[in-house]
Amino acid sequence: MSVLVINCGSTSAKIDIVNPDTGDVVASSKLERLEPGSHASVLTKNLPAILEKLPPGSVTCVGHRVVHGGEQFVRPTVITPDVLKSIEELSSLAPLHNPANAAGISAALELLPDVPHVAVFDTAFHATLSRRSATYAIPTRLAEEHKIRRFGFHGTSHQFVAESAAKCLGEDLRDLRIITCHLGGGCSICAVEYGRSVETSMGMTPLEGLVMGTRSGDIDAGAILHLMRSGEMSIDDVDQLLNKRSGLAGLSGIGNDMRDIEAKAAEGDENCRLAIQVFCHRVRKYIGAYTAVMGGVDAIVFTAGIGENSQTIRHRVAQRMDYLGARLDEDRNRDVALDDKPVAAISAENSRVKILVAKTNESLAIARLTAKTAAEQKPSSQQTIPVAISARHVHLRQETVEALFGDGYELTELKPLSQPGQFAANECVTLIGPKRSIERVRILGPTRSKDQVEIARTDEFFLGLDAPVRASGKVENTPGITLEGTDGRRVVIPQGVICAWRHIHMTPKDAEQFGVENGDIVNVTVGEGGGRTLTFGDVLIRVKSTYKLEMHIDTDEGNAAELSSRDEGELSSTSGQATLTRNR
Repeated sequence: MSVLVINCGSTSAKIDIVNPDTGDVVASSKLERLEPGSHASVLTKNLPAILEKLPPGSVTCVGHRVVHGGEQFVRPTVITPDVLKSIEELSSLAPLHNPANAAGISAALELLPDVPHVAVFDTAFHATLSRRSATYAIPTRLAEEHKIRRFGFHGTSHQFVAESAAKCLGEDLRDLRIITCHLGGGCSICAVEYGRSVETSMGMTPLEGLVMGTRSGDIDAGAILHLMRSGEMSIDDVDQLLNKRSGLAGLSGIGNDMRDIEAKAAEGDENCRLAIQVFCHRVRKYIGAYTAVMGGVDAIVFTAGIGENSQTIRHRVAQRMDYLGARLDEDRNRDVALDDKPVAAISAENSRVKILVAKTNESLAIARLTAKTAAEQKPSSQQTIPVAISARHVHLRQETVEALFGDGYELTELKPLSQPGQFAANECVTLIGPKRSIERVRILGPTRSKDQVEIARTDEFFLGLDAPVRASGKVENTPGITLEGTDGRRVVIPQGVICAWRHIHMTPKDAEQFGVENGDIVNVTVGEGGGRTLTFGDVLIRVKSTYKLEMHIDTDEGNAAELSSRDEGELSSTSGQATLTRNR
């Protein structure tokens, strides 16, 4: 099986035919210096010559890189006429790229109309950003009307190298906190917390964040206003300044190639030295910030042209990170080569935080996502998914139960819960937060290996806490709280307060039927037969043989959607989209 991968840039088109299983590139071509609007005609002319070299029928699907997916495309999506129209409509958010992406799709659809075509979006991996991460501090009406928010880019690369890093470390990505540094012509950093993007440096456009080849990255908006008010620059001039004449090119004065800048810096060029210093300072600053956001970091990964090849930049970025437990091994950093392996460690043996160099491969990543998405289009029989509204509750260790209720105390069952083996206990506790308290919060049994308090957003603000959204059991670096039993005994748990990640419980048989796996993320759209709809994004699939099929959302979300536990949903396809219907 081979996947044709088409990556249309603003003035280029890269074509790869990739085996998604082995990673082998069967054929490759790069077309450069294309005129705006010429992508369709150039591909129509060049694609047949590439395809003629292959056995008929060997290309089973086509993957297209699309830069901007906006708010509606949060995962790889099979291209239909409506999807293509939406990609074209998003051109205002990515005027240099989405028109070229759409033109490439149109040309390929005409040449290969009988195989699935899949759009893989740069923004999709960052769909899990929280509202606090994605929101700019401007009036809400303006932000909503003009779609002004942080989207993030390079998502395919960040996801690929995070997965590669986890594999290298022999760990499950969902157990790690990783900072991925994509340093090339375009540069961005991503905080990957337990498999999800929770922060990234690029914003509404790829201009925000790090210093890049020709892009400025972060700059005070007031400086731009000053240039425009002075009459020095028009809007178009500012666009050219920030996107084409700034960054490494603007600072160094010799161009945007880091190899040339390093060579000139070594010869004493002060502008080039400053360019390197500013570049590395910005990267290091973001790493520190993202470590704080996640409450720690397990691995820092360098990738892309500069990240993979410049030992100088890696050294400068990684210095003075002992406070994180990240220690660079200078010999490993100098000698690292990725010719025969995708990931290499350059941290010292005693480094608690691993420092890695990883080879990014967006074509392979797109090919794999395309093959998976195309395969998931097989029809599957529908099955209803009951909805469970989860009120605030507490899971406790046996030691904590005894501290609250007395030595040897055992929880007593009030009633069984829908999930096999679980029950609501007769026992309740009072949650005592920094600001207020909530009484009579039910304990759920049986006891667990970790204390965990699950609350809703309303509870979070009422108690005065800042609880992250987490999967059950992921309580590291979460706030603690004071628990009080019915007789006044108190226990302070140092961590464990979370807002539960909305999720669907299912058995392996259910997962096979729906075409999903444990840890997959899906969307659930709540509809009323053509009336008002509401989409729940970022819904976690949890698979276990003892589970009963059920979707869990918290009280706030249930109220907002006007749902109850009488409602049921239907996972109507295996492409990550679920439709939830009201059965009243």
